Formats: sequence, C-alpha cells, structure tokens
Amino acid sequence: MFRLLRLAPLYMALCLGANAVAAEGMEDLLVGDMRAMVLHDGPQEVPDVTFTDADGAEMELDAFEGQYIVLNFWATWCAPCRAEMPSLDALQRQLGSDDFRVVTIASGRNPIPAINRFFDEIGVTGLPIYLDGRQAMSREMGVFGLPTTVVLNPDGQEIGRLRGDADWASDEAVALLTALIDG
Repeated sequence: MFRLLRLAPLYMALCLGANAVAAEGMEDLLVGDMRAMVLHDGPQEVPDVTFTDADGAEMELDAFEGQYIVLNFWATWCAPCRAEMPSLDALQRQLGSDDFRVVTIASGRNPIPAINRFFDEIGVTGLPIYLDGRQAMSREMGVFGLPTTVVLNPDGQEIGRLRGDADWASDEAVALLTALIDG
C-alpha cells in the first residue's frame, strides 16, 4: 500500500503534464481515437528496462533501435485489449518495415498458452509474443492501466503516449503515425 502511495506523485505529474503538451504541427492529426494521444514537446528518455520473448530470452528495447515503435502494454484478461489487439496487428501489416514496428508486451501474469489462445480467438497473426511477467517494465515506464501505448522514436525515446484502447488501423492513427515517421 505504501509503495502505491509513493507512486502517486509520479502518476499525478504524468496525468497533469499529459494535457499540456502536443508536438508542434501535429495538433490537426489528433482526431478520432488519436485525440487521447499525448505528444510530448520533445523526446523523453525511457528507462533501461528488460522484458522476455516467448522462449524466455531477456530483451531490451534497444533491440528495435533505428525504428519507430508503437509499444503496447496489454493482458489476456483485459477486455479493451481484446478489442484493440486486432487493430495493432493490422497496423503492423500495413506499416511494418525496417523503419516501423508494433511491439506488444503482455504485462503481468499471462501464460504462453493463454496468449496463444487469445491471439487465435481474435485472429492476431503478425505480432510476436513479448512478456513483462513481473510488471517491472510497466512500472518503470509509468504504465498504470491497460492498455497503454507508448510511441518511441528511432533513438528509443518516448514521443507520445495513449492511455486506453484505440483503433490503431484507423485512417486517423495511420495518418498520425505516418506524419511522425516522415517527421
């Protein structure tokens, strides 16, 4: 309980600051589900965090260096995640390249068989399985609810964040992400 109270000021700072910033020239692209996207005035450093792949191998975000990343935190028990995940899969199929990747991280206890069942039930075929079983990465990155999506630039810095679910395959999302990538 006391640990959560210590995190309260960080959470409040993130919430209050989130409404105050937007990347220059992108305001017109924050429409539809992307209205909830918070674009930062400048890139923000991301803590050195680790996660694992489906085989249990430890990974770091620098494995994706040089790419724009849509980093999504989700869980098999999360109903909004179930609705959102097919659009993340579609986004990867549409924009996935050497310059862009969707990375989804199952946060908390999500056994591999449950993730496979989840992906099969909702038709996800293009996203690898990554795990943050102890939620250390989620905590370090200030993820306080699921789903949460963080957009990283090719240098691995956070440039935007969206709390809650969104249709990532929508025209609005693709337009915003394309504009960010084309810079």
